[in-house]
Amino acid sequence: MSKFTDYQFQPFLREAIQGLGFESPTPIQKEIIPLILRGTSAIGQAHTGTGKSHSFLIPIVERTDSSTDNVQAVIVAPTRELATQLFDELSKLTKETDIRSSLLIGGTDKERSASRLKSNPHIVVGTPGRIQYMVESGALLIHTAKILVIDEADLAFDMGFIEDIDKFASKMPADLEMYVFSATIPENLKPFLNKYMESPAHVKIGKRKSFTEGMRYSLVPVRGMQREKKLLQVVEGITPYLAIIFTNTRRNADALADFMAESGIKVGKIHGDLSPRERTRMMKRIRDLEFEYIVATDLAARGIDIPGVSHVINYELPDELEFFIHRVGRTARAGLEGTAITLYDPSEEDKIIRIEAMGIPFVHEEVKNGEWVEVKERHARKRRTKQLDDIDRKAIAFVRKPKKVKPGYKKKMAKQIEDIKKRERRIKRKK
Repeated sequence: MSKFTDYQFQPFLREAIQGLGFESPTPIQKEIIPLILRGTSAIGQAHTGTGKSHSFLIPIVERTDSSTDNVQAVIVAPTRELATQLFDELSKLTKETDIRSSLLIGGTDKERSASRLKSNPHIVVGTPGRIQYMVESGALLIHTAKILVIDEADLAFDMGFIEDIDKFASKMPADLEMYVFSATIPENLKPFLNKYMESPAHVKIGKRKSFTEGMRYSLVPVRGMQREKKLLQVVEGITPYLAIIFTNTRRNADALADFMAESGIKVGKIHGDLSPRERTRMMKRIRDLEFEYIVATDLAARGIDIPGVSHVINYELPDELEFFIHRVGRTARAGLEGTAITLYDPSEEDKIIRIEAMGIPFVHEEVKNGEWVEVKERHARKRRTKQLDDIDRKAIAFVRKPKKVKPGYKKKMAKQIEDIKKRERRIKRKK
């Protein structure tokens, strides 16, 4: 189907799609919509910004029978923001219809949420923990729901939510249709998928765009200076349309937002400790362009749609370096250009090397009197010390810091690096 008008959707849905300004389905929509209309379980691999959400929302709405009083589809997202975002898009498709939908997310009153479920919704959207609570308490009856969608499944796995999903999925029909969407499919997620999915269709749309496409990566040393003061220097040197500043913890996000506000900068913030009402209000203010700067945790790096981000600033390097890619992916979207600025201390050199090994081309820079100046100190220091060859870089990039560190982990990592280097050099000599 080359146009949405080519589908035989119900009139109200055709009007809703037209009202959203959609003319032609995106590649993942072309693949996934027919599968869901046919009832064929599928795994969809696509990155944020590909139209993934509507690839399952549209056919689910088309298949929903509003004349019955049963739950027919359950849509799960790992965070409140993602769930709310999906629910808002679903509401646009079902407005002025008899299709009932409910949003079930943590941070809201459980009893009030349960009381709203006295008449079963046709479609449930929510976070795993809250849905499981409602099912366990008997407030939500999902044994009739034949469709289960898990959005951002790799993040749900990382956050430890698969167990909750497994608990309520086991109460759904034996002929359950499952649709799993994820940028990556971790090996540890596969047993769960195999439990519920027999020979699913596997749709993989496009490769992640080149890291260099429309992007500039600035690497700014902190050295002895306080990180907050260095950030203020950076802020003086940019004029963003919208900049997201990433920290690693909620506490650091609060502290940095307070510091920036005290320095006269109007700043918003997004993290998991905000109440649902606060986060809804904050997202509206962000979309209304009240702020030039937003301080955020990695929650905002996955899936949340914040349009118009021109700059990403890594105030702290993430512990999981894959999140570096998710962070910088917030900018240079829809054909626009973007800038990623990373503050680093020389003690974090190993992380920088690993990020470079992922294909990130840093430019080493300083901000002086509001002007950006390229500097050579980092590379010069590397030349004065031991020159890293391809084998060194490969070994350092391959060995990851364990999630839970124990005494002696640094020695263990060093030994692993040396073992890899020896093996690679033996292979090189044989060649």
